[in-house]
Amino acid sequence: MEAADETMKYRSPLVSRYASKEMAFNFSDRKKFSTWRKLWIYLAQAEKTLGLPITDAQVQEMESHVDDIDFVMAAEEERKLRHDVMAHVHTFAHCCPTAAPIIHLGATSCYVGDNTDLIMLRDGFDILLPKLARVIDRLMNFAEKYADLPTLGYTHYQPAQLTTVGKRACLWLQDLAMDMRNLQRARDDLRFRGVKGTTGTQASFLQLFQGDHDKVEDLDRMVTEMAGFKKAYLVTGQTYSRKVDADCLASLASLGATVHKICTDIRLLANLKEIEEPFEKDQIGSSAMAYKRNPMRAERCCSLARHLMALLANPLQTASVQWLERTLDDSANRRISLPESFLTADIILTTLQNITEGLVVYPKVIERHIRHELPFMATENIIMAMVKAGGNRQDCHEKIRVLSQEAAAVVKQEGGDNDLLARVQRDPYFAPVLGQLDALLEPKTFIGRAPQQVTRFLSEEVRPLLEPYKAKMDVKIELEL
Repeated sequence: MEAADETMKYRSPLVSRYASKEMAFNFSDRKKFSTWRKLWIYLAQAEKTLGLPITDAQVQEMESHVDDIDFVMAAEEERKLRHDVMAHVHTFAHCCPTAAPIIHLGATSCYVGDNTDLIMLRDGFDILLPKLARVIDRLMNFAEKYADLPTLGYTHYQPAQLTTVGKRACLWLQDLAMDMRNLQRARDDLRFRGVKGTTGTQASFLQLFQGDHDKVEDLDRMVTEMAGFKKAYLVTGQTYSRKVDADCLASLASLGATVHKICTDIRLLANLKEIEEPFEKDQIGSSAMAYKRNPMRAERCCSLARHLMALLANPLQTASVQWLERTLDDSANRRISLPESFLTADIILTTLQNITEGLVVYPKVIERHIRHELPFMATENIIMAMVKAGGNRQDCHEKIRVLSQEAAAVVKQEGGDNDLLARVQRDPYFAPVLGQLDALLEPKTFIGRAPQQVTRFLSEEVRPLLEPYKAKMDVKIELEL
């Protein structure tokens, strides 16, 4: 019956279908409310150390009931009180009768609410950063492997000068490296709200400690350190500034833009049959067209990346409308936008790792596409060779222009292959350079310094970035869906 009941309720596919267990747990009720209890314990321990009449027995009683949360009782209390924090104060007090008088002493709701959110944001970044590092590592290996494999470059999605498959991957890597630095900075910039009271003035704690400012500052420092933070915000209103949320989610939205671009490129290359994402032995691409190999992983990344980018509007607007010391119109929005941003980022990184671990390259298809376009690209080289052989640059340019237009007409109007090279070989004017044509048309002479750029970029900018995550590189991704 219980299973049937679950099918009657909406479940977010972010959790039910896609997200990792660790990220789903990070924003779970279990973690949230057990963290509230830990924060009440930190507060009581620090207040006791600083001289308030709190006993070891009270602290020990609280510590013994961190995880046995009666969620049914808490829900009943919240229906009655219309206040989630007080509902859990009462629920915690019910199983800690000795400690009941000192639970939440001097604090406001944001002591547990905001501080827990900051812990979840920090821990969320700690889940994402190794995953991003693994994506970068896989793409780095890919770029190194194909550093000197020529491929058509595209501008305006029209064939342009050659690049290499590895150099193109470095364009993706450069954006991911920026995201790595952005996420790390946002994570390192996080501070603790600490113990600040109802409007951030710490007035209630100053009263508890009978005007002793040093003890209030010590209390703030001690609780901050117990929660694993090095610093607390020196000034807050009732809440920490909602600009912090905007800063964190901006780094995730920017990651979303990167992943969308990478996966769009993969989808375009899949259409050209030059590169494909992994395709399982029994995977079905289309229910109707049995031959299809659709880039569904890359499409999933693009789909979710759009959601991740769109979520940034929430903290920006929330930060802009926080009146004076705070208004509660941030609360419902943050319950959705903060977890969903981290869950979505987690999903697209997991999926992208799976893609980058199994990218398939088809060199022969790439070579065929180069052959179709290279004769046009080689015209400047042919002109230069003719001039070196004693020809007139302007005469040669006109000859090549006419032959190129004739070859283009065959391609575009008749659907034939590019026959420019054959036309050049038949024209007696180009006899002095016929023996050089193969060398002039060697694709690797058109890729410039792409391989050298790959080597230097990976060495100077990518490998150092991955150094802190070396111990976490061996995790492979098998997608369940």
